[in-house]
Amino acid sequence: MPTTKFNKFPVVNSPYDTTINLGWKAVTSQINQSGSLISNPKKVIAIEFYQGVLWEEVVEKITNFVTFDTVIFTPDLMYPESYIFDMVYPFVTDDRIFGVITTLTIDQYFDPEKIKSLEADVENLNEGVILIIGPGAAYVYPNPDLVIYADMARWEIQLRMRKHEVDNLGLHNRIIDDWMLMYKQGYFVDWRVLDLWKKKLWNRIDYFLDTNDRNQPKLVNASVMVDTLEMVVHQPFSVVPFFDPGPWGGQWMKNQCNLDPEIENYAWCFNCVPEENSLYIQFANGYFEIPSINLVFLHPEALLGEKVYARFGDEFPIRFDFLDTVQGGNLSLQVHPLTHYIQKQFGMSYTQDESYYILHAEENAKVYLGLNENIDSAEMISELKGAQIGEHPFDTDKFVKAWPVKTHDHLLIPAGTVHCSGKNCLVLEISSTPYIFTFKMWDWGRLGLDGKPRPINIDHAQQVIQWDRVESWTKKNLINRIEPIASGDGWREEKTGLHELEFIETRRFWFTNEVIVEMTDSVYVGCVIKGEELSIESPSHDFEPFIVRYAETFIVPASVQRFILKPISNNPTDECGVILAFVR
Repeated sequence: MPTTKFNKFPVVNSPYDTTINLGWKAVTSQINQSGSLISNPKKVIAIEFYQGVLWEEVVEKITNFVTFDTVIFTPDLMYPESYIFDMVYPFVTDDRIFGVITTLTIDQYFDPEKIKSLEADVENLNEGVILIIGPGAAYVYPNPDLVIYADMARWEIQLRMRKHEVDNLGLHNRIIDDWMLMYKQGYFVDWRVLDLWKKKLWNRIDYFLDTNDRNQPKLVNASVMVDTLEMVVHQPFSVVPFFDPGPWGGQWMKNQCNLDPEIENYAWCFNCVPEENSLYIQFANGYFEIPSINLVFLHPEALLGEKVYARFGDEFPIRFDFLDTVQGGNLSLQVHPLTHYIQKQFGMSYTQDESYYILHAEENAKVYLGLNENIDSAEMISELKGAQIGEHPFDTDKFVKAWPVKTHDHLLIPAGTVHCSGKNCLVLEISSTPYIFTFKMWDWGRLGLDGKPRPINIDHAQQVIQWDRVESWTKKNLINRIEPIASGDGWREEKTGLHELEFIETRRFWFTNEVIVEMTDSVYVGCVIKGEELSIESPSHDFEPFIVRYAETFIVPASVQRFILKPISNNPTDECGVILAFVR
């Protein structure tokens, strides 16, 4: 299989000539050394765990090789599992997919009487090393001498959930059959609780521990990491994409992105979802992996822009991902909730408006978008419900408009619009971030990769479908609303969307010569849609040139303010194309 230049493992180079501690021997040696420098005869070391850390493996290594006199495990100080189960239930609900964004905080997991007992036990000790290990370690003992934070990327957590290797916060539930229930609790509860706690801890952390690679743990000084992230929010960078198969997955990414040819298909590439993606920081002797959302938590205004931060807080509001149906199948027929519905039902402040940019289309490619004229809404819902229980297949073409598409078409999908990509498309999906809120109505009668029917959400969907978005409205409002904006020597700029109801704006640049992009007060997310390779540079040389290649996605922080897109080609007539998204 021919290889391309696509970079699956982008890194950000730290400006510091720092050597990180690699392997358990080096990691635990550094912890012992740091403990020995504490002048107090009684030394308390708190080792915080994010949900998804491999508890048994990591605890074994730490307790075997770190010198200590007493060890305390934070789960032993939590309420009983039955209590925690009842506490989280209103946010987890009985639904397989959807819950409600939690309002819980880390303190609500712990029994105050057990913490008082811990405090008394520690107070009675005059000397020695005390290890406190687990989520909330620095909460149960608020003044430790050393704080080490073992963080986890959410994508790695999901992989571990699928293998039943980890538990949800405060529970022992890895043995449940359906890993999606664990993911749901992570999304709606665990990660919200632990992210809030992590943000409160930032200034107290002494070391970050990376155990995403179970065979190669890494430890780095927190001050070096924080200073490096300060640099990152003043230059372009890419997060690490991850790829996943699916029941409708295709073959385009397998070839274009240098993926394992033995995998049957790849359905998704999440190439800019900071809540789930990682950031690789390159140090002198290796890279360190952190959740890219940490960058948003630490420097939200510099990254997002003052107005975007004021509107969304420390959440990254723009998402890019690929949907590959080339030689695959249709996506599920779906609709996304309206803003008032997602707020009322799920506690989210904004919804998943989106668009499909057709990065590549094979012959006869199509996208379902909007409804056919003069359909009967009650009949459509009845037919969907009948298909759900296996009475008959759903006649999609009877109710939903199919549009032929070609490479570089752009279709806009404000919430409430029925849609799905047909087969033989590579879609660059540009959307707002709450990606879990998709109401599937018809999945073409197939099973998921786990052999189970994929969840269908007709009851939710019928509450939000905008029945007036029929063929005539869709053609006028959602199909290729491309407008010339500006042009110059060897470049032109176009507006391609999104719809007026959506808060994301997009600009498309075609260029054979360099072009300067003047940013608004917003973070920009871009993707190379044409051309083998190009450079992103600073007009005032504030950062080193950043190289991106065809199909790669990149982020330009709001603090950059302006940047140059510059082709890299031996042929001066080779045209490059980039699509950029930002918050209006």
